[in-house]
Amino acid sequence: MEASMKHRGGRVSPVRHLLVLIAWGVAAIAIAGLSGCAVTKHVPQSLPPIMTQDELQRPYVKLGALEYSRSRIGSVEGLTTQDYEWAYGELREGARRLGADAVILPEVRVEQSTYLLFPSGEIKAKGIAIQFR
Repeated sequence: MEASMKHRGGRVSPVRHLLVLIAWGVAAIAIAGLSGCAVTKHVPQSLPPIMTQDELQRPYVKLGALEYSRSRIGSVEGLTTQDYEWAYGELREGARRLGADAVILPEVRVEQSTYLLFPSGEIKAKGIAIQFR
């Protein structure tokens, strides 16, 4: 019985080899967790605001029309505030890419249709990118 517990010919048993691999894996995960693996998030530059006509007090030039849309499967009731945040965020990001100072006349619409037998919704965002003179 003692002979079966000893290593034969310097070979490591498969079970022991597996245990060593598991131990190294656990150690690697622990080191990665303790090392503070940081996830960096890109912080965008200041995005142009969305302004109402009442807020405009300076002359401006229209840089272009902005239009974005996104479809999703599900009823309109399934839309969340995140969908609307996406729409306004796209308008602001598009204005930033054009070098605009603001977005005016924002319009966010939700349209419902049916795709095969499934309801689907489309959120559309429109606005005008402007630059102050």
